[in-house]
Amino acid sequence: MKITRQKHAKKHLGFFRNNFGVREPYQILLDGTFCQAALRGRIQLREQLPRYLMAETQLCTTRCVLKELETLGKDLYGAKLIAQKCQVRNCPHFKNAVSGSECLLSMVEDGNPHHYFLATQDQNLSMKVKKKPGIPLMFIIQNTIVLDKPSPKTIAFVKAVESGQLVSVHEKQSIRQLKEEQGLVKDPEQRRRKKRKKVSGPNPLSCLKKKKKTQDTNSSASEKKRKRKRIRNRSTSKVLSEKQNAEG
Repeated sequence: MKITRQKHAKKHLGFFRNNFGVREPYQILLDGTFCQAALRGRIQLREQLPRYLMAETQLCTTRCVLKELETLGKDLYGAKLIAQKCQVRNCPHFKNAVSGSECLLSMVEDGNPHHYFLATQDQNLSMKVKKKPGIPLMFIIQNTIVLDKPSPKTIAFVKAVESGQLVSVHEKQSIRQLKEEQGLVKDPEQRRRKKRKKVSGPNPLSCLKKKKKTQDTNSSASEKKRKRKRIRNRSTSKVLSEKQNAEG
């Protein structure tokens, strides 16, 4: 029975690895219901999960899950202790916490780019997860950990990708990586540096204004010279008239 479970898990893992880029160490997001089921079944998650998946694993949770377990009180105190030993992943609800199911669902949005596994006993959450392609789902049944088979939505998505109708997130990431290696995609930091250089450069309008000022100063200087010449001409004419009068 244990061998068949591991065979199924190996098959499902190969499917997610080949089609969605899931890789080791497997990051498994736990909610309070999964921690409570593990506590009741006396399941040592840190020992049994790597053995079942035959790979290194990282047990993860979020602040919202921990907050929810704290508010539920003594009944889930043991589940809270298990969750507190997990790595805490940053969620977008830093200021205002939401329910654990809503938080975990937001962590696998946009094609599950961090390749999270989601471990829960919440049927409502499981149904929502199955409507999103590429999310490995785990649960506990009869005191044993089970990796669920790919959902119909996931299988339909893979078929659409194979037929060329869609492009998976994993393929988009690999295409972008190849473009960056070949220099076809510019680094955003270089773009920012270029923008900063453009802003710090001289303003052409200010240069034009400076030219106008020099033209104005030149015109004013020429006008002063003309006035001086006129004054000189007037003084010489007076001297000539006085000489003529004296001679006469």
